[in-house]
Amino acid sequence: MEIDLRLLKQKFPNFEKRMLKDMLSYGMIKEIPGGTEVIRFGQYMKMLPIVLDGVVKVYSQYEDKEFLLYYIQSSESCIMSLSAVLNDTPSRVFAVTGTDSTIMMFPSKMVKKWIKDFGAFNNLFYHLYDKRYNDLIETLNQVLFEKLDKRLYDYLIEKSKVSGLNEIKITHKQIAEEVGTAREVVSRILKKLETNNQIEQGKGYVKLLN
Repeated sequence: MEIDLRLLKQKFPNFEKRMLKDMLSYGMIKEIPGGTEVIRFGQYMKMLPIVLDGVVKVYSQYEDKEFLLYYIQSSESCIMSLSAVLNDTPSRVFAVTGTDSTIMMFPSKMVKKWIKDFGAFNNLFYHLYDKRYNDLIETLNQVLFEKLDKRLYDYLIEKSKVSGLNEIKITHKQIAEEVGTAREVVSRILKKLETNNQIEQGKGYVKLLN
């Protein structure tokens, strides 16, 4: 992807021209294949990623279990990574590209400067924080008050929205890891959804029918 001021202005229309020029000067462009780890759990964040194109999945980790927290899409970044950058603390999450992605990486010292100097940069993360907080509340409501079959179906709908496709390339094991349950439970629920004509499934894919 060719990165210039015009493209950055399209991605970040509220950013000042001086901010966009700084992004071009200090940013490092990375074209990253899907399924690649871009943030390691426990790493110190020397660079802050901002997604220009593609999707990145952010997970929490406890012992040997993983739980999908949220997706980072175009013109977004990771608020947990920003926290690690600003506080010079290890990352409490890890992130993996969900599709082939174009990501700009910015030095932590510049991020700290931009937070002070540019209101629009601050606002970007304020809105992301608000969005992630609402995502968290929704996830808690699902875990506490909704049956797992509805939560899993909602998860498939959200994944379809993110990818823009009804057919999702994913295994039962991957779904189990992202939803936070056992593979056998996922297989049973997917079979029920298939019987109800809500999905079609095969080796390595699930397709939404409704």
